[in-house]
Amino acid sequence: MDRPISPVEIRKRRIKIALSVVLGVAVLAGAVLWISGQLQTGVKQTSLVFYTVDSGTIETGVSAYGKVVPAFEERITSPVGSRIMEVYARVGDTVEVGTPLLRLDLQSIENDYKKLLDEEKMKCYQLEQQLGNDKIYLNDLNMQIRIAEMKLDRMKVDWNNERYLDSLGSGTADQVRQAELSYTTSRMELEQLRQKVENERQARRTELKIKQLDLEIFRRSMEEKRRTLEDARIRSPRQAVLTFINTQIGAQVSQGEEVAVVSDLSHFRIEGSLSDTYADLIRVGAKVLVKVNDQVFPGMVSGVTPLSDNGMISFSVQLDDKVSSRLRPGVKADLYVVHAVRENAVRMANASFYTGPGEYQLFVQDGDELVRRRVRLGECDFDHVEVLDGLKEGERVVVSDLSSYKDKMVLKIR
Repeated sequence: MDRPISPVEIRKRRIKIALSVVLGVAVLAGAVLWISGQLQTGVKQTSLVFYTVDSGTIETGVSAYGKVVPAFEERITSPVGSRIMEVYARVGDTVEVGTPLLRLDLQSIENDYKKLLDEEKMKCYQLEQQLGNDKIYLNDLNMQIRIAEMKLDRMKVDWNNERYLDSLGSGTADQVRQAELSYTTSRMELEQLRQKVENERQARRTELKIKQLDLEIFRRSMEEKRRTLEDARIRSPRQAVLTFINTQIGAQVSQGEEVAVVSDLSHFRIEGSLSDTYADLIRVGAKVLVKVNDQVFPGMVSGVTPLSDNGMISFSVQLDDKVSSRLRPGVKADLYVVHAVRENAVRMANASFYTGPGEYQLFVQDGDELVRRRVRLGECDFDHVEVLDGLKEGERVVVSDLSSYKDKMVLKIR
């Protein structure tokens, strides 16, 4: 049997229904507000960096890395194996040409050089002695020739006399033949003596040249020893700054070991490297933009290493401004090697979001809103990126980091 519902129960049910309706409306309103907020998230204008799309020149190229090095640097090596006796300079000192840097133990080398000097004197004395002996010997042979010529003249006279007497009937044919034979024999002996003198002169001249050549070879060897001894007195080869020196007194150094480095710290160049994939784009004379501590220095490629080392090629850059006070040895540099120039290109700022040619999702200003748009970008230089599609001149595009809003289509500018 049905019982009547009490007024209290009816009131409770009405309150419950009302609360359900109110809760449903609140949830619906919250959902609407949440969806609206998702579609139009606000962002402060002061946190945004805009760039107005324009047109201009873009110098396209490839990026590389490098470091600042002195334009001139000379490494001084020990020409002999020795040990360090004294050190006269310190790293950072400015040294002049010929300034002593350190002293090596050169006693044994100096003794060897003195022996060579004595040996040279001995060779010179031997050469002088041979010259004197040759002169005496050849003079003696020349004197024998003169005597033989006089004898030949006398025998010719005797032969003529015998022929004259024979014509008068006072002589005999045997005497004439004997005189003629004596004259012919003396003439042949004279010719033989003359030939002997010529042969001796030629032989002794050749022997003298051999000894002179031997002396010249010895002197060149001695000069090489002298230069080695002079180089072993370690001195600065030019005016520069000492950037390294071995200060370990008593330390053994081997021949060819580096003992000091002097550098010209008033002029600089750049040593760069990049992947050998771009080797065909690097050529001597190519324009290079060098960025050091946010300052850009123009320059050009002055040399390229032809061989690849672990997939990298090295090249050197000559700066237009070699003496900038902002340059320091060892400072890292960003390099941009230009290989083409695009005139009147639509462009925007080259910011941190850019990682190479391709498509990007960027926010473009539309009134008081930022609308996400697909943009296709091309090559770049240090300051600008070429816009291939998606943006027009005069539009303002956000170039600051908005990666936290990558899922938003529209942002409200506050």
